[in-house]
Amino acid sequence: MAANSSFDIVSKFDRQELKNAIDQAEREIRTRYDLKDTKTEIVWDDNQITITTASEYSLQAVKDTLESKIINRKLSLKILDYQDLEEASGARMRQVIKLKEGIADEVAKKITKQIRDEFKKVTPQIQGDAIRVQAKSRDDLQAVIQMLNGADYPVALQFVNYR
Repeated sequence: MAANSSFDIVSKFDRQELKNAIDQAEREIRTRYDLKDTKTEIVWDDNQITITTASEYSLQAVKDTLESKIINRKLSLKILDYQDLEEASGARMRQVIKLKEGIADEVAKKITKQIRDEFKKVTPQIQGDAIRVQAKSRDDLQAVIQMLNGADYPVALQFVNYR
């Protein structure tokens, strides 16, 4: 009898690639003519990015630059959770961007329900902030991956531990 094949669905991002994207964005902001004198700061700690700049216009330009660098680094924009715009001291603008990692319970339940509805021979189960998907046939697992790649969920999905 053949053993079950499986893979895990997770939502993580490469922190080094994010750091590189932020560094590239900072370098471009320092050299851009329209952003040169805005005294823009991008501060990144473990779970959030804080952008402080002179105006809403420069804030939008900084966000666009940062997003383009993140995309160039093969990261998903779904890891970014924009918070409300706030005023900082000295008539400056501040935007906090939280970083999303892990699959929330509601999203995990939606994913497992969709897998159960469309694939009868596949068994998904939620394990913390990941989902393990098992089946006897690797072709069924490939079909699940294709279906999830085409679906639009509010988190970035990666498929790991394929065996």
